[in-house]
Amino acid sequence: MRKVYVDLHLKPSTIEDLEAARRLIKESAKLGYRLVGVTLPKDVKTEEVESLKDYCKSEGVDLASRVDLSPKTSRELLEELRRVRRRFEIVAVECNTKEVARQAAKDRRVDILSFKSPEPGGRFFDSAEAELVSGALSALEVDMAPLLVLSGASRVRLLSSLRREVFIAEKFGVPIVLSSGASERLLLRKPREYMALAGLFDMNLEAARLALSETPLSIVERNRRKLGPSYVAPGVYVVRRGGDCPDT
Repeated sequence: MRKVYVDLHLKPSTIEDLEAARRLIKESAKLGYRLVGVTLPKDVKTEEVESLKDYCKSEGVDLASRVDLSPKTSRELLEELRRVRRRFEIVAVECNTKEVARQAAKDRRVDILSFKSPEPGGRFFDSAEAELVSGALSALEVDMAPLLVLSGASRVRLLSSLRREVFIAEKFGVPIVLSSGASERLLLRKPREYMALAGLFDMNLEAARLALSETPLSIVERNRRKLGPSYVAPGVYVVRRGGDCPDT
């Protein structure tokens, strides 16, 4: 069976600029991706999402709706999660403080943990964080675009942080997702190029392949089941309804 490659993090500058989003989607399809996650505003309209999904279908790509939350406090995170969880297929949290990172790590409504700062002092994925994540459902996301943009000492420091974070994630069994994090098509690369690039922070080829295929795909599939009408609670689904049940 042909492997399905996934890029869960396309970041068009604004959903109002549909052409920019379409350029990212079109280029992703050319590069071999069959499922893309597109970051959308929290107040995006249903018809805007459907329009993008229709365009994706025309390009032979599946679309997963995504929201990136950037809360300043754990309380703000909880409030935002209540508002968005049932509206998006992927919920990512940008962990800009340790307080937010810890709360996001233990909340099962969070799919993706994202650490944006290239500086070690602004990244909070340590052993305590990983232990919390291992009891929840979140994955650690590594955006590849910064590695293409940064240079010199900043790039060296980011690679050092990523080596440490990948080591910790693998030690605690935390899933890793490799995404582009691209806001323009020139920052997109083929899956194999990302696999090679991941070697710079000590991910082996098979681990990188999983992080670009099975792992992100399983997140989307799990959430689509949860957002479906048969979902009741974690591990509980309606198999038959009313008139479908046989007489006893």
